[in-house]
Amino acid sequence: MATATQPTVTLKQIAAELAEKNDMPKKTLNTLMEGLVASLVKNLKKGNRVRMAGLGILQVRKRAARMGRNPATGETISIPAKKKIAFRAAKELKEAVGK
Repeated sequence: MATATQPTVTLKQIAAELAEKNDMPKKTLNTLMEGLVASLVKNLKKGNRVRMAGLGILQVRKRAARMGRNPATGETISIPAKKKIAFRAAKELKEAVGK
Protein backbone atom coordinates (compact mmCIF):
# COMPACT_ATOMS: atom_id res chain seq x y z
CA MET A 1 0.00 0.00 0.00
CA ALA A 2 1.11 3.55 -0.65
CA THR A 3 1.97 5.63 2.33
CA ALA A 4 2.04 9.39 2.74
CA THR A 5 5.85 9.35 2.76
CA GLN A 6 6.21 7.77 -0.69
CA PRO A 7 6.89 10.35 -3.41
CA THR A 8 4.66 10.59 -6.45
CA VAL A 9 6.35 10.88 -9.82
CA THR A 10 4.40 12.78 -12.48
CA LEU A 11 4.36 12.29 -16.23
CA LYS A 12 6.10 15.67 -16.62
CA GLN A 13 8.89 14.57 -14.30
CA ILE A 14 9.38 11.38 -16.29
CA ALA A 15 9.38 13.41 -19.54
CA ALA A 16 11.98 15.81 -18.08
CA GLU A 17 14.20 12.88 -17.05
CA LEU A 18 13.91 11.30 -20.52
CA ALA A 19 14.60 14.65 -22.20
CA GLU A 20 17.78 15.08 -20.19
CA LYS A 21 18.98 11.52 -20.84
CA ASN A 22 18.29 11.72 -24.58
CA ASP A 23 19.39 15.34 -25.11
CA MET A 24 15.94 16.42 -26.32
CA PRO A 25 13.83 19.48 -25.50
CA LYS A 26 11.46 18.97 -22.55
CA LYS A 27 8.59 20.41 -24.58
CA THR A 28 9.03 17.71 -27.23
CA LEU A 29 9.00 14.92 -24.65
CA ASN A 30 5.96 16.41 -22.88
CA THR A 31 4.13 16.44 -26.22
CA LEU A 32 5.12 12.81 -26.88
CA MET A 33 3.99 11.71 -23.40
CA GLU A 34 0.65 13.51 -23.80
CA GLY A 35 0.24 11.80 -27.19
CA LEU A 36 1.01 8.42 -25.61
CA VAL A 37 -1.65 8.94 -22.94
CA ALA A 38 -4.19 10.13 -25.53
CA SER A 39 -3.48 7.07 -27.68
CA LEU A 40 -3.84 4.74 -24.69
CA VAL A 41 -7.20 6.31 -23.79
CA LYS A 42 -8.44 6.14 -27.40
CA ASN A 43 -7.55 2.45 -27.72
CA LEU A 44 -9.01 1.51 -24.34
CA LYS A 45 -12.25 3.34 -25.22
CA LYS A 46 -12.46 1.20 -28.37
CA GLY A 47 -12.11 -1.91 -26.21
CA ASN A 48 -8.60 -2.77 -27.42
CA ARG A 49 -6.00 -4.31 -25.14
CA VAL A 50 -2.78 -2.32 -24.94
CA ARG A 51 0.39 -4.37 -24.51
CA MET A 52 3.55 -2.54 -23.52
CA ALA A 53 6.59 -4.81 -23.71
CA GLY A 54 8.39 -4.99 -20.37
CA LEU A 55 5.59 -3.14 -18.58
CA GLY A 56 2.34 -5.05 -18.94
CA ILE A 57 -1.13 -5.11 -20.45
CA LEU A 58 -3.93 -2.57 -19.97
CA GLN A 59 -7.48 -3.58 -20.84
CA VAL A 60 -11.07 -2.68 -20.10
CA ARG A 61 -13.08 -5.27 -18.19
CA LYS A 62 -16.83 -5.25 -17.73
CA ARG A 63 -18.26 -5.75 -14.27
CA ALA A 64 -21.75 -7.19 -14.17
CA ALA A 65 -24.55 -5.60 -12.18
CA ARG A 66 -24.87 -7.15 -8.75
CA MET A 67 -26.54 -6.85 -5.40
CA GLY A 68 -24.60 -5.40 -2.47
CA ARG A 69 -25.18 -4.18 1.05
CA ASN A 70 -24.93 -0.75 2.59
CA PRO A 71 -22.48 -1.40 5.47
CA ALA A 72 -23.99 1.34 7.62
CA THR A 73 -27.62 0.20 7.44
CA GLY A 74 -27.41 -3.38 6.17
CA GLU A 75 -29.89 -2.44 3.45
CA THR A 76 -29.62 -4.38 0.17
CA ILE A 77 -28.70 -2.15 -2.77
CA SER A 78 -28.35 -2.69 -6.49
CA ILE A 79 -24.86 -1.99 -7.88
CA PRO A 80 -25.01 -1.14 -11.60
CA ALA A 81 -22.80 -2.72 -14.27
CA LYS A 82 -19.71 -0.73 -15.16
CA LYS A 83 -16.37 -0.91 -16.92
CA LYS A 84 -13.01 -0.84 -15.16
CA ILE A 85 -9.40 -0.59 -16.26
CA ALA A 86 -7.32 -3.66 -15.46
CA PHE A 87 -3.53 -3.83 -15.52
CA ARG A 88 -1.55 -7.04 -15.60
CA ALA A 89 2.15 -6.52 -14.97
CA ALA A 90 4.68 -8.14 -17.28
CA LYS A 91 7.04 -10.76 -15.93
CA GLU A 92 10.00 -8.39 -16.39
CA LEU A 93 8.32 -5.68 -14.30
CA LYS A 94 7.37 -8.13 -11.55
CA GLU A 95 10.92 -9.42 -11.37
CA ALA A 96 12.45 -5.91 -11.38
CA VAL A 97 10.19 -4.62 -8.60
CA GLY A 98 10.36 -7.82 -6.56
CA LYS A 99 14.12 -7.58 -6.10
